[in-house]
Amino acid sequence: MMRTQQLQSLSSMADDELLHSLSEILQRSRRVDAELVAHIGEVDARRLFAREACSSMFAYATEVLNLSEPEAYLRIAVARAARKHPMLLAMLGEGRLHLSGIAILAPHLTEDNCERVLARAAHKSKRKIEELVAELAPRPDVPPTIRKLPTPPATPAPQLRPDRVETSSPPKPAPPALPAPAKTEPLAPERHRVQFTASSELRDKLERLQALTHEDLASVIEAAVTEKLERLEAKRYGETKRPRKNLEQTDTSPSSRYIPAAVRRAVHTRDGGRCGFIDQKGRRCTEQRNLEFHHHDPFGRGGAHDPEQISLRCRTHNAFLAEREYGKERMDRYRRRGGRVSEPATSYDIARVMGIIRPKSDPSLDGSSHRRV
Repeated sequence: MMRTQQLQSLSSMADDELLHSLSEILQRSRRVDAELVAHIGEVDARRLFAREACSSMFAYATEVLNLSEPEAYLRIAVARAARKHPMLLAMLGEGRLHLSGIAILAPHLTEDNCERVLARAAHKSKRKIEELVAELAPRPDVPPTIRKLPTPPATPAPQLRPDRVETSSPPKPAPPALPAPAKTEPLAPERHRVQFTASSELRDKLERLQALTHEDLASVIEAAVTEKLERLEAKRYGETKRPRKNLEQTDTSPSSRYIPAAVRRAVHTRDGGRCGFIDQKGRRCTEQRNLEFHHHDPFGRGGAHDPEQISLRCRTHNAFLAEREYGKERMDRYRRRGGRVSEPATSYDIARVMGIIRPKSDPSLDGSSHRRV
């Protein structure tokens, strides 16, 4: 009953109130995490787990505190590091460092570098902290290798029994396991280990490329990726080493819905290949995938292909701006019609499908409007 009331209370909150409440709860959670780690460290130091019939702090954390194995390992590692470097607890409680980051950094902290390293690690993601550790303790390159993965065991055949004959249909084979996601690991500054699962066809192609180029596996893959990337960026963003026209020679009038290559190239370069949406606090979206060209003055209302009036937006923020302009209910109805939420659809199809006239563009809809970062 209480849980239902809590969900109803959340659903009735205003957007700003909900975001503020979430931020406050997160701050309390971080302080509780720091207190929990401090308690674990003190219990570990006093070896109080022994009086609770446990042979180690890890056993006490998993068997008595009912933490999962990863939770126990992470918190014990952080607790032991915090007893050597008390500054870690303060940073954890303030949200400047997370548990995973502390566990990665702990083996590399010393009395001499602690303050300097922690200052660099503050508010960094796990991936960025791994790169920092690779700088502190670089490792050598790993040799290029290709190996065959073990074949999964076959489903055992049904056994004959003297007392009865099985009449049920044979069990269906299990669906093939999904390949493990590609893994990257920083080894040293500008050096990474990349690991992924490939098909036999890709392996054969790589070996054929190696035979033709007489290069190592990493160089072959880098050359192939570079060539593919250049072709895709030339097609989508107009990026090319020898452009046919520059921006001054390009007609940006709204004679066609096609955005000229020079304009796409200029916008992509200016926005750094990243979504240009900026919120009211000045924070810019970090998304670099699924980018689309967003017209501040839409082509459907006579807007030209002026690069100053066009910016990159990820699909999420294109949809967000469309909802702000047309309303969530109308956009939901448009999505159910199978239309894709993107700038071209916003400019051409929504007014026609929904029977509405697009309102005048409001800079406040986009936190930044024409601001650049």
